[in-house]
Amino acid sequence: MSDERPDQDHAPISWDALAAELAATREEAARRGDADPAAWDAVAAELAARVADRPVEEQPVPAVPAEDEPAPAREPAPAPEPEPEPLELLDPGELLGGLEALLFVMDDPVDEETLAAALRCPPDQVRAGLAELAAGYDRRSAGITLRRVGEGWRLYTREEHAAVVERHLVDGQRSRLTQAALETLAVIAYRQPVTRARVSAIRGVGVDGVMRTLISRGLVHEVGSDPDSGGGLYATTPLFLERLGLTGLDQLPELAPLLPETATVLDEHPDV
Repeated sequence: MSDERPDQDHAPISWDALAAELAATREEAARRGDADPAAWDAVAAELAARVADRPVEEQPVPAVPAEDEPAPAREPAPAPEPEPEPLELLDPGELLGGLEALLFVMDDPVDEETLAAALRCPPDQVRAGLAELAAGYDRRSAGITLRRVGEGWRLYTREEHAAVVERHLVDGQRSRLTQAALETLAVIAYRQPVTRARVSAIRGVGVDGVMRTLISRGLVHEVGSDPDSGGGLYATTPLFLERLGLTGLDQLPELAPLLPETATVLDEHPDV
């Protein structure tokens, strides 16, 4: 057997070559008719030298959870974010109409980005549409005007018509309440706090419009919400007592003397 070995730094260990070498050594010993210890010592030294000279890379062993230990839960992959809808240029008529509708229902100034998001169009087109809308109101001296306030836009009544608006508001406050408003106010005064639905049930008709009138006059206001239905609870205001010349609700007249006799109600409403 040769004493020369291949380059241990570059040539990988060939287990097939070692096996062939061992087989050749056995055949040589068999032909000689003896077992030469020196030959087998040389083969063992060769094998040991090759294994010792080439370091073995340790492979990481994955940790195996114990039988009573649950495997760690895998976090779900995050859901992909929805892609934003593409912005498209609107027809000029559709743009101006949409802007006017949005501005009409807004109670506070609204910025251009919010309007653009609602209309699904670029902010630059909204900016140009607002300028065109404001110029159109000014050209025809409309009763409303569109002004920029801070970072937003809002509709206002034109200053030239301020006297008309003021006269309407003042005269409206001085006008007499209708019979329906007086009946609704009486129900609220004696049953407060009460919901609109309860007032409607007592009167047998809808009271939304009448309630708006009473609230605008300052005679009724919302004082909370009903825990059962979630509807708003309404009660009379100090102005209501002031207009009636009362110091408290305990001074309201008794209802019994004002109610009709049972026989009279049955005569007028025999189906009751």
